[in-house]
Amino acid sequence: MKFVISLTLSIILLLSISLSISQSGIALIRQQEEAPGQLLYQSRHSLSDETGSTWQVVLFKRVQDGEVKTIELRLVGFPGRASFVHPKILQIIISDGIVLKTQDQFAEQAPAPNVGQYDFKKILSQLPTNKGVRLILPLEKERSLFVPSPVLLEWRFFAQS
Repeated sequence: MKFVISLTLSIILLLSISLSISQSGIALIRQQEEAPGQLLYQSRHSLSDETGSTWQVVLFKRVQDGEVKTIELRLVGFPGRASFVHPKILQIIISDGIVLKTQDQFAEQAPAPNVGQYDFKKILSQLPTNKGVRLILPLEKERSLFVPSPVLLEWRFFAQS
């Protein structure tokens, strides 16, 4: 009887973990030294937009001599399926009527048409952690990308650590 209960609880736990991963995407956090005294931290997720296209969503921060220099969000779509319009702001819809905006970091030149990068240093503390937000992607044909609350909570923790 104990075995059956233990097995049932294990299955429920695995299903819960599986559902939370599928809702928030697969996360991967990396740390690398770019130069002496300068570290780069990255939080990576794969999220889908409303058309079903998958995006690599990377929040990264650069820390130099213990001080956070930048926090930026990079969005990478599948090559040939998405082209960002530069320079154009990224809009973040946090609730009805409340829209945050952040500047395009690739206003001069992007590494590829399917890559956008935006300053998140001031924006991050304004994002909720108890509900998701919608990013309005400034593409040739605008799309939106939903970022669930577990990802936002991770980003907040990631930025403060």
